[in-house]
Amino acid sequence: MIGTLLLAILLPADTIPTSSLLIDEVVVVSKAGEGQKRSAKGQVASIEEHLAELSHVDLVRRGSYALEPVVNNMATERVSTTIDGMKIFYACTDKMDPVTSYVETSNLQSILLNSGLNGNSQSTGNIGGSLDLKLRRSGFDGDAFQLGANAGYETNGHLQVYGVDGAVSSRRFYTNAGVFYRHADNYKEGGGKEVLFSQFQKVNVYDNFGIRLTDEGRDVVEGTFIYDRASNVGYPALNMDVLKAEAFITALSYRHQFKESFLNSWETKAYYNHITHIMDDTKRPDVEIHMDMPGKSWTSGLYSLISGSKGRHDVQANYDLYYNRLFADMTMYPGGAAPMYMVTWPDVGTLNTGVALNDRISLTDRQSLNLIAKWAVQWQKLNNEEGYHALRVFFPGMKDSYNQVIGRVAATYQLSLSNSQLSFGAGWGSRAPTVTEAYGYYLNNTFDQYDYIGNPRLKNESAIELNGSYKLSTLNSKLSISLDANAFFFSNYIIGQFENRLSPMTVDAEGVKVYGNLSHATIVNTAFNTDWKLLPWLTWSTRLSYAVGRDDQSDPLPLISPFSYTSSLTFAYKHFQGKAEVRGNSKQVNYGKKYGETATPAWAIGNISGQYTLLIQEHALTFRAGIENIFDKRYATYSDWCDIPQKGRNVYVNLSWTL
Repeated sequence: MIGTLLLAILLPADTIPTSSLLIDEVVVVSKAGEGQKRSAKGQVASIEEHLAELSHVDLVRRGSYALEPVVNNMATERVSTTIDGMKIFYACTDKMDPVTSYVETSNLQSILLNSGLNGNSQSTGNIGGSLDLKLRRSGFDGDAFQLGANAGYETNGHLQVYGVDGAVSSRRFYTNAGVFYRHADNYKEGGGKEVLFSQFQKVNVYDNFGIRLTDEGRDVVEGTFIYDRASNVGYPALNMDVLKAEAFITALSYRHQFKESFLNSWETKAYYNHITHIMDDTKRPDVEIHMDMPGKSWTSGLYSLISGSKGRHDVQANYDLYYNRLFADMTMYPGGAAPMYMVTWPDVGTLNTGVALNDRISLTDRQSLNLIAKWAVQWQKLNNEEGYHALRVFFPGMKDSYNQVIGRVAATYQLSLSNSQLSFGAGWGSRAPTVTEAYGYYLNNTFDQYDYIGNPRLKNESAIELNGSYKLSTLNSKLSISLDANAFFFSNYIIGQFENRLSPMTVDAEGVKVYGNLSHATIVNTAFNTDWKLLPWLTWSTRLSYAVGRDDQSDPLPLISPFSYTSSLTFAYKHFQGKAEVRGNSKQVNYGKKYGETATPAWAIGNISGQYTLLIQEHALTFRAGIENIFDKRYATYSDWCDIPQKGRNVYVNLSWTL
């Protein structure tokens, strides 16, 4: 981990969340200032562009919209993603709609990363790590009225971005609301060739509010409403596009601040969200069999988090509960024949409840120990009879309900000296199989061209994590160097395995895989970072990372990053900031050929950006511009699904105005 106190450095005191005890890294989205991690495009940047600023995070790309976050080279199955602590589950069997796709930057304060098993209190099954998207709240006692507007344009794909937001604040009440719109046509790869079916459009509307119930301000009610709708979304790496991805997200919380007590605060939040996802192939040419593939996700839940301090202990205790239902089906329309119907997610209801305890112990002024534990019980029931009986053909005697016990424990020791910081830790955690892994039915995977079937007899996956980091500041803090590494040793690792006795259902599929447990697997991640302030106005930053993943036969696991690097020069003088960077990957040598992965060649690109802020009385007008992939190189990264190429040269400009 990279220092649990980084959040306190990056955020002003009134924006530090109650879970700050365990944060490993954070990227600030709103009100980003000098020295804070942020995207060069500011609030017009996509969520994924902000996620890319985090050193443990990569992105799996199936198109130019809704990229899937990967933490420590582990994807959605092993990562917990929440919005202000709320559990949300995607509704697409092809993972076209990760949780991060349902928020917008204008409604986001920061993205908090917990690496590995050091998850936040609401996370469950977070072997790889957890991401919590903290919503932006104007808060009490701020400016009586604020108004902001954003507009941006990018030449590659003719991406247009427009957003308006406003806030009202007083002693007893606040609200901030806004609307954000994005529209893009097909983009062009390096060299100028158009990448078909890479277009998208989306609108996001939100409102956050808070009410102080007493004059003292120690009792607060806060609420959230988000409506997000994406339509006409193309996915060049997949067989189908998206007609509609729609989300309703709501929450209501009550928080009490204690006075003259060892208890600090107690927050209880109830939430509900509903996601509808409809895949579409009607705009694809030469479709042999037209298919309708809708999916739905419903989640309701609550958590109650209490924090306090006593002596050398800073403690958090959390109880959380959620119920989720996932249903997906498919109707195929072969020409001249009767339609064929199939249930792909058999309306699985999941009830999960658990308790978590976090304790940060100050051993001395320079030493601390973080202890984390969570235990949860999960019950699942298959509510769709047709889907249940279809799976029973492959698994005779399977039940229509299952239960699991999962949990995690972790400990991290940290030593802080005058110019250095050392930390190391260990942990154990487990996760239950996902609905796809346990109950999915003939889900086509274009990555390896196999149809996948779930396995209700899977064992829970578990892992032991070892981690360590060292950070050194020298030359009067002008140079900082950090090195961190972690290793995950899995038992019962879940992955698709060949099943030659079954025939595929998808046209042109290579065969069928059934999810199974490997006896063991290993993933190791390393990272090296430097920041060197060459001059008061010039900083040179470098980031290097390398990872290895092996299965139980010492063969490479798929989607493990090769050696990657980023080097940048940042210039800052008065109201102007500029940045020039080079980033790239080495040739992918250790790739999962056994799992259908192909090697990715080495690549490197250059980017340049700048921004200028003009202050007019109390108003701020910020102009940003930049060029990405300056030399128009054609390339694809290891995590670009089916090696779809990235954007070629892209010139962008945007304006942000605050009243």
